[in-house]
Amino acid sequence: MDKKPLYRKENTTTHNVRRNNPGGHYRHQRNTKAEINSDATRGSMHGVQHRGFDYTPLFRFLLSRVGGDWDEIFSAAVSRLDRQEPVFWMVAVLESDRQEIVRLGESSYFNGLYVDEQKRLQIVNPALKAEDMTPYCQCCTHTFNGVVFGTPER
Repeated sequence: MDKKPLYRKENTTTHNVRRNNPGGHYRHQRNTKAEINSDATRGSMHGVQHRGFDYTPLFRFLLSRVGGDWDEIFSAAVSRLDRQEPVFWMVAVLESDRQEIVRLGESSYFNGLYVDEQKRLQIVNPALKAEDMTPYCQCCTHTFNGVVFGTPER
């Protein structure tokens, strides 16, 4: 039996849906003298766009597997994804890429994860809790690992 994918398709055609990358930037680059005089070939105007996907199930999956074998976790996650890049938004393989808090979306925060020397998935700072966080604005609902923090004043 197939398992559910670790992402959700969001409805991006409804009213007031913010899009991270609305596109249309290529039109400002075409037909410029720099483009005409360069030896580089022009790219496609219709590149692959990954709009409308919510990877929150992936981030919860990764948090639930902390302490487990990284190779098994990675292969299980990639088998249920459309691409493997979202895994590395939260998991740092190199020590220089580690972050205590990872912001994914406008007001969604998660613990940063890393792979230790024994190839185990670990939390960068396990002492962080939602109660310790403060929102940067009062107009939005902020979450840390799915737990709401701060009190929005309306």
